[in-house]
Amino acid sequence: MPNYKAPLRDMRFLMNEVLDYPAHYARLSNGADATPDTLDAILQGAATLCEEVLAPLNLSGDQEGCQIRDGAVTTPAGFKAAYAQFVAGGWQGLSFPPEYGGQGLPMSVNVFKSEMMGSANWSFNMYPGLSVGCINTILQYGTEAQKKQYLPDLVAGTWAGTMCLTEAQCGTDLAQVKTRAEPLADGSYQIAGTKIFISSGEHDLTDNIIHIVLARLPGAPAGTRGISLFIVPKVLVDDKGELGARNGVVCGALEHKMGIRGSATAVLNFDAAIGYLIGEPNKGLEAMFTFMNTARIGTAIQGICHAEASFQGALPYARERRSMRALSGKKDADQVADALIWHPDVRRMLLTQKAIAEGGRAMIYSVAQLADKMFNAVTDGRDAEYKRLDGELGFYTPILKGFLTEMGLEAANLGVQVFGGHGYIREHGMEQIARDARISTLYEGTTGIQALDLLGRKVLLGSRGGCVRDFTATMWQFSRPHLLSRGPVGRMARSLAKRALQWNVLTTRIMLRAVKDRELVGSASVDYLMYSGYVMMAYFWALQASRAAASLDSGKGAEEPTFYRAKLQTAEFYFERLLPRADGHRKGALAPTRSVMQIDKDHFAFG
Repeated sequence: MPNYKAPLRDMRFLMNEVLDYPAHYARLSNGADATPDTLDAILQGAATLCEEVLAPLNLSGDQEGCQIRDGAVTTPAGFKAAYAQFVAGGWQGLSFPPEYGGQGLPMSVNVFKSEMMGSANWSFNMYPGLSVGCINTILQYGTEAQKKQYLPDLVAGTWAGTMCLTEAQCGTDLAQVKTRAEPLADGSYQIAGTKIFISSGEHDLTDNIIHIVLARLPGAPAGTRGISLFIVPKVLVDDKGELGARNGVVCGALEHKMGIRGSATAVLNFDAAIGYLIGEPNKGLEAMFTFMNTARIGTAIQGICHAEASFQGALPYARERRSMRALSGKKDADQVADALIWHPDVRRMLLTQKAIAEGGRAMIYSVAQLADKMFNAVTDGRDAEYKRLDGELGFYTPILKGFLTEMGLEAANLGVQVFGGHGYIREHGMEQIARDARISTLYEGTTGIQALDLLGRKVLLGSRGGCVRDFTATMWQFSRPHLLSRGPVGRMARSLAKRALQWNVLTTRIMLRAVKDRELVGSASVDYLMYSGYVMMAYFWALQASRAAASLDSGKGAEEPTFYRAKLQTAEFYFERLLPRADGHRKGALAPTRSVMQIDKDHFAFG
């Protein structure tokens, strides 16, 4: 089983040297307490929790899974005690307002913690992770009474939260939601229906679970325009926040899953359950997107978590396992064979994992700064600024969720490959990472759904290519000072400048062709998303390479030359070995729709 070690050096490199988090926090109204000393203490404390408490439960939690009996769900051995430590440490409230018991730090601080927790034990991380979206939804759309009633315990972590969207007949297509909400005389609602695939829907970690549920009011318009959002507690809560009677929501079953088996994925039956409207009637989907954007970024983090975890498992194995001699001659002459790490193809796999984990981390940490600014805009009442930032985040979200989870899955599979036959054996823990990673490309919207959202809603309809022009302008701004430079950073800058132009041309060509071919967006979207992901990650690798090279040139990196050289060399690997994949995706996005659509549906047959 991989022994997780929090990548604090790389995290601090991004925070302090690449993205200048100290200056970022200085500009935030809630950033004053996010001092370097405070952040160091938080990072180290979270690392200790993850390395010593959560990581040791990862393999056993997968083997035991969750158990259900008479509607009550038991989490794997050790989870409840670990969760108690999590609550006692105040970890859930890091980035939530002090008036509800939080520590009031910027949202990005929670991202750093969540990454470490997810890499150590993704199943465990699901429980507090789902609560974050619940809290954000109530913070933004709840009444003052609802905030006072639910937020203190949610922020403390003594209660948990979920989101309940999916039903048997509908997943992404929420227009088909059938769950009903009948108004009662006291202003509450009676909720009836069944929700499936509800992560953390029932468990024994907290005294209460606050479900955020999509349902329809009587006479509501058809489709997504007629969906409302409700707070449905597992245990009813009085006006003082005290627990009362058990509500009419029961776990009917647990899903038998391929991975993340330590996390309870529930079928929830709402039978005359009492619920409370949150937000405006028939505008639940708008409020739910607050939850969804949180969840999608959280799922994007899963991509780098599994890349990091698999890399940390594969690297020591490649150093220790011996097989054959290197093609260029003996490397470990006093041994019967050379270590795997001397073989070029093993290095290719390890470098791919490293490039995905560290490149993805830079992308996530950059967007976390955007989320910080959005939160400040909301709390400061700057609605126009919030909408602008929300639009910018909307461009990033499908790329991060779709691209990073696909790449995280690739990295997890490579970890199994490095181990060879041993990677297939449960005791080593590598196949678990691959199984856990597989779901990331599916939930909170499949890669295809993210791609349609990116190309259809965000790029073509939402901004007419403006969001791409804005990001490529940032790429060009970085590249311009380095275009005539020699060495790896100069080569990267010239490549980025070319890709900036290419991305805009690709977008324009698809936009023009989509006018005549209504199926084009659907056939081109996944290739377009993957192309966008590779190019965006290239920008963030160039940022890291530039900083590493500057540190080496100035002598600041003299104490850690190995770290900075490895950073620069990994960036070179990315540009030479992974970025060229974008060319295939560009060609695929421009390929005729005919090759996808010409086969008659009845000709898809067996034999």
